[in-house]
Amino acid sequence: MSSSYSNYTNSPCAACKFLRRKCTSHCVFAPYFPPEEPLKFANVHRIFGASNVSKILQEVAPHQREDAVNSLAYEAEARLKDPVYGCVGAISVLQREVLRLQRELEETNADLMRCASYLGGEAASAYGGRRG
Repeated sequence: MSSSYSNYTNSPCAACKFLRRKCTSHCVFAPYFPPEEPLKFANVHRIFGASNVSKILQEVAPHQREDAVNSLAYEAEARLKDPVYGCVGAISVLQREVLRLQRELEETNADLMRCASYLGGEAASAYGGRRG
């Protein structure tokens, strides 16, 4: 559970404040949407809806709820940036970048091998050996 929120504070959690309702000591949102993070809940609510988030939190094991909320918040932010692909779009961009960098690394290694081979031939000819 998020340690940044205590149910004993006077300030309602970000969800209850956004929904304009009383935040009780049994609020399912309070541990995960602290009052100092209003945008986190606003984004999640906009994409998934408060009712769906509440259902998800009630169905997920308590020890997994924080991870579930973080995943929902990440996906909501990604969906706001890219409504069609969301997180998948970001992952695809990163996968293409990894492939590009792997090709670049292979080319650089091939260049290094050619340089090493050339320098090895130079060293051999300097010592009377044959140049390769």
